[in-house]
Amino acid sequence: VQLQASGGGLVQAGGSLRLSCAASALTFSGYSMGWFRRAPGKEREFVGGISRSGSSTYYADSVKGRFTVSRDNAKNTVYLQMDSLKPEDTAVYYCAASVLVYGSREMNEYQHWGQGTQVTVSS
Repeated sequence: VQLQASGGGLVQAGGSLRLSCAASALTFSGYSMGWFRRAPGKEREFVGGISRSGSSTYYADSVKGRFTVSRDNAKNTVYLQMDSLKPEDTAVYYCAASVLVYGSREMNEYQHWGQGTQVTVSS
């Protein structure tokens, strides 16, 4: 199983980025997907998640209304659209796959993890 995250980079505050996570060697539609992040000096935290079908999404309060998780099961890819970025969004972002139908906010519910992509938001 491989989850390949991409799309990170440097952006000014107020800008946007879209992260992608391409999955291989798993039945993608059989997994809910989550995005997590780890900021410098902090522990990894939940950002947003999406159910297997894509019908249900949920977010951390810190990103609600600014970030959007979506997926394309035909392309085995999950996305994280990040708008109105703030310097405090600076972190390494990880995608993860869970066998749960709706996913979870808990890291230990995810069986597979991507390698992470760096997002840096300048003020």
